[in-house]
Amino acid sequence: MQIIHALQDWWQHQTWLEIIGVITGLLCVYLAAINNIWNWPIAIISVGIYIFIFLDARLYADMGLQFYFLGMNIYGWYFWSKRPATEVKTPVALITTKELTISLLIVALVTPVLGLLLIKLAPIKHYQPASYPYLDSFCTACSLVAQVFLARKVLENWLIWIFVDIIYVGVYIFKGLDLTAVMYAIYVAIALLGYLDWKKDYKKQLV
Repeated sequence: MQIIHALQDWWQHQTWLEIIGVITGLLCVYLAAINNIWNWPIAIISVGIYIFIFLDARLYADMGLQFYFLGMNIYGWYFWSKRPATEVKTPVALITTKELTISLLIVALVTPVLGLLLIKLAPIKHYQPASYPYLDSFCTACSLVAQVFLARKVLENWLIWIFVDIIYVGVYIFKGLDLTAVMYAIYVAIALLGYLDWKKDYKKQLV
């Protein structure tokens, strides 16, 4: 009975906004993993919701990231729609050495700059200090890169998401966003599924 009461108490502390955000978030990532273009419009709904969730949680880098995701979701929808006439789906690509180098540089530059910016904003009136500014900024930088690769159908985007989502699980647990933490734990599993599924598609392209 104590477990039931604990679950009831936990459920009462969840918001409908987060519940809808979790449902749409899981659905869009699953659709992306199985190579379904409808992941993009659903993702647009999800990131719109999480702009408000992260604002309330004072995860400002994550909130700003949602605006970026919004633009990239629109771009991804367009890019996946522009598949070659001979292809049922847009072909999967592998990351190049140049793309990897640029990605590492972006993460190395964005992380300290964004982290410091979030800290420097603290004295501003009515501004609530950011939670985990450098860790939040690191995850944001990695997510910037991963989202571009997802939109461009680069296979390795899923490996970046697995890494980032594991970190996010811990962050959201500490911030009391339990449903979101569960969602990101499921994201890890879906990202692994996506990697394996896209890898099969890539091998089929070589035949």
